[in-house]
Amino acid sequence: MEASVLRPKTLDQKPTDVSQLPEWNFDGSSTNQATGDNSDVLLRLVAIFKDPFRGGDNILVLNECYNNDGTPNTTNFRHSCARIMKIYSDAHPWFGGIPGPQGPYYCSIDANVAFGRDIVEAHYRACLYAGVKISGVNAEVMTGQWEFQVGPCEGIDMGDHLFMARFLLKRVAEDFGSVVSFHPKPIKGDWNGAGYHTNFSTQAMREEGGIKAIHEAIDKMTKTHAEHIAVYGEDNDQHLTGHHDTGHISHFSLWDCKSRCFNSNTASFFAVEGKGSCF
Repeated sequence: MEASVLRPKTLDQKPTDVSQLPEWNFDGSSTNQATGDNSDVLLRLVAIFKDPFRGGDNILVLNECYNNDGTPNTTNFRHSCARIMKIYSDAHPWFGGIPGPQGPYYCSIDANVAFGRDIVEAHYRACLYAGVKISGVNAEVMTGQWEFQVGPCEGIDMGDHLFMARFLLKRVAEDFGSVVSFHPKPIKGDWNGAGYHTNFSTQAMREEGGIKAIHEAIDKMTKTHAEHIAVYGEDNDQHLTGHHDTGHISHFSLWDCKSRCFNSNTASFFAVEGKGSCF
């Protein structure tokens, strides 16, 4: 789900923790998150970031959405993710991004190829100010396409920091009169699509001999590929075609330490070191 909701609120004092902030609500029928006869959706606060737009003591607050009966709203995917992360917290799961491989616009400079750098730089500064764990940015293969990396983050911080980074990107683009697209295939034809690439590792994967734990994890993923891809978002079939540096959506391919055309792989330097992460 894209980060696209903003609702300001004035407080009497500066909070230092989400526990000091009151729950709030909004009309869920206006956002297709509730019906008109039971439209209140509750906002439960989960993370605080500094506000790079207003500055000073102002903050941005990330929330989860709950129904009146206390159950997670159908759009609240963070709730189940946080539960899983808590169960496996001893594994210390880390998440991070990885850049794409090629193209005349990839990692480019000059005004005739690097379109949108002013937005990208403003977004980078906003993330740094807010405390988002942004770790890199680069121009991508398709014209006007950019990538930013968040992480490493452990557990549910992954989702919180990525969601806030996406919100900041859309908010920054608004100042430039531009619109951000996260669609898997924003431009049809012979252009690379856009995807969320994740470096993932547990503590066991990062330790000596961790390549064994990486292989074991990927082996398990091969058995549930269809189940996983079904919840990875809409229109991924337009991106995962087997062309333009992707694997085909219907196949789980792996084990190539150098190719980008795989659903899951390990970078070549991880293979040499025998530990690291899979993506």
